Amino acid sequence: MREPPLGPRAARADRAVRERPEAPCPLRTAFQRDRDRILHTKAFRRLKHKTQVFIAPEGDHYRTRLTHTLEVSAIARTVARALDLNEDLVEAVTMGHDLGHAPFGHAGEHALDDLLRDRHGRRFHHNLQSVRVVEVLERDGAGLNLTREVRDGIRNHTGPDLPATLEGQIVRLVDRIAYVNHDIEDALRAGILTPGDLPGPEIAVLGDTTSSRLTTLVQDIVRMSAEGEVIRQSDEVGEAFRALRRFMFDNVYLAAPASGESARARGVVQALFDHHLAHPGLLPAGGDPDPVTRVTDYVAGMTDRFALRAYREAFMPREAPL
Repeated sequence: MREPPLGPRAARADRAVRERPEAPCPLRTAFQRDRDRILHTKAFRRLKHKTQVFIAPEGDHYRTRLTHTLEVSAIARTVARALDLNEDLVEAVTMGHDLGHAPFGHAGEHALDDLLRDRHGRRFHHNLQSVRVVEVLERDGAGLNLTREVRDGIRNHTGPDLPATLEGQIVRLVDRIAYVNHDIEDALRAGILTPGDLPGPEIAVLGDTTSSRLTTLVQDIVRMSAEGEVIRQSDEVGEAFRALRRFMFDNVYLAAPASGESARARGVVQALFDHHLAHPGLLPAGGDPDPVTRVTDYVAGMTDRFALRAYREAFMPREAPL
């Protein structure tokens, strides 16, 4: 399959590397095949029932982890096309970047990380779990055999290291841009924020609507990243965006009512972990021989509603005649 015209800095699918060599597809590039493999996973389908920010919200219009993924994909592909980079690679990385997220969003992630660190000397990071999903857990333990470039982009979409490709760097930055802006919309819809609460200096730079902010941010990335080997923002726009992100942490992510629900969600995740570690017969057949890893994989893969149902079954009295 021939790739569309690409700029000299773009990653090339015909040079992509897999751990297990495969014959090329006559219709799709290697990165298109990776995207399709991710789309057909059970982990991807579960994203529709995993929290973005608001846990089990009332209403049909709040973002989930799946709609977040689709929004990141749309924005990141726009940036990649404008820079003559590889849209297919950007899309594949985006579709896989949150597959390893625990239930209840970052509250669930922090709950698992705290428990594993304090009791078992390990850590939990959703980007590394996403890599584990595609390398080990899907296809009944066989993994998806994705290209090295896609796995690198998934691994490094957050954390200390930059992705090796410019396409991966686009996803890393656009992931933050997408969630800050759509979480503002959801916070306004929920009544947690009003338009007047948003910080004036940052809004003056970025824009007073989601559309205007995204336009400013995307155009800034394209202008600043037209040359070189780093995807970047200008000083003015970058600082305004980082300040707006800090505002969201202080006033939405770590504030009431989200903080109260997060505490409850942490309790659910940690209780489920302990319960399944003590009762391994409740786990699906197969899986990692190490019990802690096996329970981590199982609990991290739960959707919000599955976790709540499992918690009720394990710890709540049943409504039935004695």
